[in-house]
Amino acid sequence: MHILITGAAGMIGRKLIARLVKDGQLNGQTIDQLTLIDVVTPEKPVGFAGMAETSISDLSSAGAATQAIAKKPDVIFHLAGVVSGEAEIDFEKGYRVNLDGTRALLEAIRVAGYKPKVIFTSSIAVYGAPFSDSIADDFHLTPLTSYGTQKAICELLLADYTRRDFLDGVGIRLPTICVRPGKPNKAASGFFSGIIREPLAGQEALLPVSNTVRHTHASPRAAVGFLIHAASLTRVQLGPRINLAMPGVSCTVGEQVEALRRVAGDKVAGRIRREPDELVQRIVAGWAERIDAKRACDLGFTAEATFDDIIRAHIADELGGKIVA
Repeated sequence: MHILITGAAGMIGRKLIARLVKDGQLNGQTIDQLTLIDVVTPEKPVGFAGMAETSISDLSSAGAATQAIAKKPDVIFHLAGVVSGEAEIDFEKGYRVNLDGTRALLEAIRVAGYKPKVIFTSSIAVYGAPFSDSIADDFHLTPLTSYGTQKAICELLLADYTRRDFLDGVGIRLPTICVRPGKPNKAASGFFSGIIREPLAGQEALLPVSNTVRHTHASPRAAVGFLIHAASLTRVQLGPRINLAMPGVSCTVGEQVEALRRVAGDKVAGRIRREPDELVQRIVAGWAERIDAKRACDLGFTAEATFDDIIRAHIADELGGKIVA
């Protein structure tokens, strides 16, 4: 099996690669080739027995998408994109990368005349207010950010190209992935990870919103599981609605902080400092708080049960089981 991963140098991309290399197979088929692309050179996977090709590629550039699928990969994990805060600040870049790059990839597949499995990472930012108490898959798509709009358009494109039988698509609407390892990025949701990651590492964290802000989260470990499971789903299982929301833990920022206190103690939780940010507050206010992921759960997707579990997953996976007290 040949797998293409766009956005392969990103956090989820790296973790997905590690999982695929560890498993050595996908859907019962041996993985013998990996094509890894991003706007920076992805690292070659260690311990992979097959052939791995890495390259710098911007799918929105002329000819890049055609080159990316030239060897007709069987499965494509399309993770490449500009994050929410950056897409809001840089309007042109957001549409060029998130929309034009995705459209170019889908068109390249259509013109190539073969039908790969395409897993697209969408977002719960596709939903928009006014919200009901819990948001189901069929809730109207009226995004309140450019990022959410770009993702919603791409979902429609993926569904149409799948309907026309040009490819076999699955769109997974990710909750906020938390706790993200490494340095902060430009995502408006980045503080959700920062108020856990930095205190656990002995550093101060800034909190730009109030304790009452509620959101839905899943760990990077769960996100990789979503992608792997999505690749196994058939058209019959999915039915005509191929885009669906993933499960996660719905909690307030205050509940996040209390979970950190339970897991790591008062001193660690005390490293959080409040510093309001109007742009972040406005963006986050336009996101759904609770997601009804019954359809995804019925299809076999799983995530953590509590935010405590999410914190423990970060400690185990990124900190070697140790925290800075």
